[in-house]
Amino acid sequence: MPKTFTDLTRHALNGETMGTRWSALFHTPAEFDVAPVTAAMAAAVTEVDQQMSTWNPDSDLMRLNAAAPGVWVECPQHLMVVLEKALSIGRASGGAFDIGVGDAVSAWGFGPAAVDPARIQAALSAPRRPAHDILELDLSGRRARKSAPVTLDLSGIAKGYGVDRLTEVARQFHISNALLSIDGELRAIGLQPDGSPWAIAIEDPDYAARKALAIVTLQDAAVATSGDYRHWIEVGAKRLSHTMDPGRGGPLARSPASVTVIAETCMAADAWATVLMVKGIGEGVELARQMQLNALFVERDGDGLRQTPVGPLFEPADRHPDRSDHRPLVEDSDDDSRHISCAHSDPGGRSGRVVQERKEHRVWRPAANYGEKTRKCVS
Repeated sequence: MPKTFTDLTRHALNGETMGTRWSALFHTPAEFDVAPVTAAMAAAVTEVDQQMSTWNPDSDLMRLNAAAPGVWVECPQHLMVVLEKALSIGRASGGAFDIGVGDAVSAWGFGPAAVDPARIQAALSAPRRPAHDILELDLSGRRARKSAPVTLDLSGIAKGYGVDRLTEVARQFHISNALLSIDGELRAIGLQPDGSPWAIAIEDPDYAARKALAIVTLQDAAVATSGDYRHWIEVGAKRLSHTMDPGRGGPLARSPASVTVIAETCMAADAWATVLMVKGIGEGVELARQMQLNALFVERDGDGLRQTPVGPLFEPADRHPDRSDHRPLVEDSDDDSRHISCAHSDPGGRSGRVVQERKEHRVWRPAANYGEKTRKCVS
């Protein structure tokens, strides 16, 4: 007799990585040995960290940073994959995504070093070229070289790639239904045991409180949020986000409160969320539509918030008349059977049940973009 979802064992794996925590939620028959999965997932994210961390002076990325211009540096496979994607998105975004801002990230105290006013002035005054104009990749030879001095930083894409690696490990163990995450970057594969998609809370960009702004429900898709409300520095009476403006070599002077992107891979969602934060509402919305992205921009508007949705997974249904099914996905109830994780969670990797004024949420079931049952809702 086939097993029902009530016969399955719930596994919630987690561990430390990249200064935060990774997690994996899935269900299996009771006899399934989860220990090899735990070890393999931990090894996968550790490998990403060892290759791409700026906090580890011996990482492969830091070896590349230390190399003189013109010198080819051998790079491991995963680092090459991320460098290639980062440069590609850098070009496509007109330089809004730039991994060559490592000097600014470090100077402003968002890396392992303390804030350094002298280095801040140096970063702000230095002539800047985008990394995609400086870094050359030899993909077949797995090596890279710089044509000019540049300090690379992959913090806007590495966690997303780490989630994709967790997904690959899950599939290697024939786990076809799972929710994988690192911090607030998440990827859903398959469905929950009861046949419903995975529910993920988009955080309200509130500096002080933890609460849900909206719920997205996903199958075979990834979601990432970039925001100004979890990591910042205060300059006088002004809070400056950890997201760097590549054009000026310092934190964004103005930006949305948050941008959430849904994409096929978490690496892409992670990077494009950063792009749209840098671009802002005007240029960002235009670029998101040009690139056919699904994004939710959130701005502060006095004491409230203003949302700008882009793409069929976020925009109102009347903008997409091809949708045939607009039935609610989530009922107005406090049913605790639905697992909800948080996009853009805290450094402790918080995950849990979220019931936040659910009656204010409108839920739609649009035509699928990334999976047969990828769906969305916005408040």
